[in-house]
Amino acid sequence: MAAVGGSVQELTIRGRIFAVAADADVGRDLGGFSVSIESNGNGTVRILKTRKPWMLDGLKVEINDTQGDQAFLKEITDGNEEVVITATFADGSTFQGKGLPLEEVKRSSASATADIKLGGGGELSQQ
Repeated sequence: MAAVGGSVQELTIRGRIFAVAADADVGRDLGGFSVSIESNGNGTVRILKTRKPWMLDGLKVEINDTQGDQAFLKEITDGNEEVVITATFADGSTFQGKGLPLEEVKRSSASATADIKLGGGGELSQQ
């Protein structure tokens, strides 16, 4: 079966569904570990693993003022707890993790969207 690319079909943040712009090129990092190696004097190496968060970036989501979408995302960003985030991709695969928006959510008046970046601890796992 061929790999399928395309739009994110659905993004859910703490139970609220957000439409994602069809032309958004979303980057997905499952989190886990980054790995580097360090040399020893005898020619062997040490493997160094550092935990890293999962991340979804390049998201361009619809922000509907009548639903208070921007205030909803600000509340989560300003809060102290990660929330459940789920993303369904064009190939039907769904990934889920606990996290929050990582940057200020700025709404574009021209497109009624906001560019957002999401991330969190642990790993983003396929459902």
